[in-house]
Amino acid sequence: MSILVNKDTKVIFQGITGSFGSRHASACLEYGTQIVAGVTPGKAGQKFEDKVPIFNTMADAVKETGATCSCIFVPAAFAADAVCEAVDAGIEFVICIAENVPVLEMVRTRRYCDAAGALMLGPNSPGIITPGETKIGIMPGHVHMPGRIGVVSRSGTLTYEAVGQLTALGIGQSTCLGIGGDPVGGIGFIDVMSRFNDDPDTDGVIMIGEIGGTAEEDAAAWIKENMKKPVTAFIAGATAPPGKRMGHAGAIIAGGKGTAAAKQAALKAAGIAVAPTPSEMGVTLQSLLK
Repeated sequence: MSILVNKDTKVIFQGITGSFGSRHASACLEYGTQIVAGVTPGKAGQKFEDKVPIFNTMADAVKETGATCSCIFVPAAFAADAVCEAVDAGIEFVICIAENVPVLEMVRTRRYCDAAGALMLGPNSPGIITPGETKIGIMPGHVHMPGRIGVVSRSGTLTYEAVGQLTALGIGQSTCLGIGGDPVGGIGFIDVMSRFNDDPDTDGVIMIGEIGGTAEEDAAAWIKENMKKPVTAFIAGATAPPGKRMGHAGAIIAGGKGTAAAKQAALKAAGIAVAPTPSEMGVTLQSLLK
């Protein structure tokens, strides 16, 4: 079992004919992802790699294919509109890869998704993968292995690092996803943890956070009260100076809040095993399974 997506998930790629979208669409098709349509205005009637039909609009694509998931590979300036178009067409789960989407646009877009009952992953997300079944995004599929450990992260690169460590240890993954590091986004740690907690085929979770915001502290409180499975965490940005944005738009220590130390303390107080370095995420989780 998995959370959110599986081998039966029908996916539309918005921006499938762009250089970025086409490259990753090819990799996802090779992995076995059910990409049933692409959307690029003005290119209806064409086919991507002679197999995936292209439509002008999401409404046409959803009507013809019955897809429930969309992955957005359009520039940041158009990403919010692309999310809303997908939601209007009836898409239930939208994955937004674009980074540098204006925060105010995401405030409005998140509200729009919530009102429609749609889930959004991202923006600034590497996507989601259920190893051996479907890969929707930009993550390297070859480092993943089917199994029973969930991985959720604000950092794309550290997601792959954690997965690579688990695979090297012979520990497979149920579902791995990046929620993005922006200040305003879609589903967060608690949403994902709740799903992993309810998934009978997930035995434990690695949660990777960053400086900035209170998402990790909020998740720690929820985990302490509700989580029935072991959790390992890592917080990136321990050496970041206050007031300087580090990488992601949300990774900034402001007003004395959002420090790595505060987050680590909250996680430890909740009984979560905190990996001291990124290279120890896998073995820290492994120690909890013995």
